[in-house]
Amino acid sequence: MDFALTDEQRLLQESVGRLFADHYAFGARNRYRQEPEGWSHSMWQRYADLGLLGLPFDESHGGSAGGPVETMIVMEALGRALVLEPYLATVVLAGGLLRLGASDAMRVDLLPKIASGDLILGFAHAERQARYHLSDIAVGARRDGSGYVIDGAKSLVLHGDSANKFVISARLGGGQHDRDGVGLFLVDAAAPGLSTRGYATVDGLRAAELALTGVRVDEGSVIGPPGAAFPLIERAVDMTIAALAAEAVGAMAAMHELTVDYMKTRKQFGVAIGGFQVLQHRAADMLVALEQARSMAMLATMMAPEDDVHERRQAISAAKVQIGRSGRFIGQQAIQIHGGIGMTMEYSVGHYFKRVTAIDTLFGDADYHLGLLAESGGLVAA
Repeated sequence: MDFALTDEQRLLQESVGRLFADHYAFGARNRYRQEPEGWSHSMWQRYADLGLLGLPFDESHGGSAGGPVETMIVMEALGRALVLEPYLATVVLAGGLLRLGASDAMRVDLLPKIASGDLILGFAHAERQARYHLSDIAVGARRDGSGYVIDGAKSLVLHGDSANKFVISARLGGGQHDRDGVGLFLVDAAAPGLSTRGYATVDGLRAAELALTGVRVDEGSVIGPPGAAFPLIERAVDMTIAALAAEAVGAMAAMHELTVDYMKTRKQFGVAIGGFQVLQHRAADMLVALEQARSMAMLATMMAPEDDVHERRQAISAAKVQIGRSGRFIGQQAIQIHGGIGMTMEYSVGHYFKRVTAIDTLFGDADYHLGLLAESGGLVAA
């Protein structure tokens, strides 16, 4: 199979890499974190001007009809730069739900606003009792006249304190763990009965807790089939995991490069520590783990559009396992080789490790997905 990028994909890779090289050094990132919402609106507009915010959307919706490979290219660059902006939450996750399941009228209205940088979205799905179980939804929605009323609470909504609108999952019927009976609703952040509590996450990004008390939505705010939206959620989450895998690869590559450069300059007993064979072996092991993760991220990218749910979920889980294991190994080695400086807030390698650790826990950690993979018979049949 040919894994070479096309000329257009290479141009995208170069453009995004140049953007972050010019405007997202570690010092600049620290300044962006101090802005009111914890990320840079000026950088967000640069993404829009470069066409990144509309990348996966059709040209008729202000996008460029990019596919999973284009998303992988951008996400890897975001991982290298430790980007703070809500690209994953708005464009990949919530934007993916709109692109795949929204009505034509909703797509025409909202997708161009995402592409222009005027709309920030959050996907409110996770709940405190659910852990990693995607179908564990206790928030309820009941029919009321021509619309619906939603009650409950959502947790860990990525960039929820910046969102203008939320895509909220709620149960219309069935048991708390059933795949059937789930609906998706588009709700304005200023809707009566909706309150938001924002906070910083361990990796320097932002998230929010949502409380919904009698939040009313009309019929036109429903995304996908009412009561049968879980397959849509599952597909969008699988696409997001593939994007996260690419982001993690970018962060791991940066950690490896920082560590090798440090070994060339840090001296002990009068010589650079890179001259010690045991540390050379560690750096080589880090590279092996990185390339294993990169291969699995490519597999996840290729399988994300797959219609066969069983095959897609197996590939996504296998990628999540390898990404989690590689991220932990590379991060631990990077911190240990750097020594004390690797633990400081002023040095970037610790921030990369925090991000890959957070990526491991999003939508199920390595151990959870290993269990799913075992239950499904494994990626390769015995």
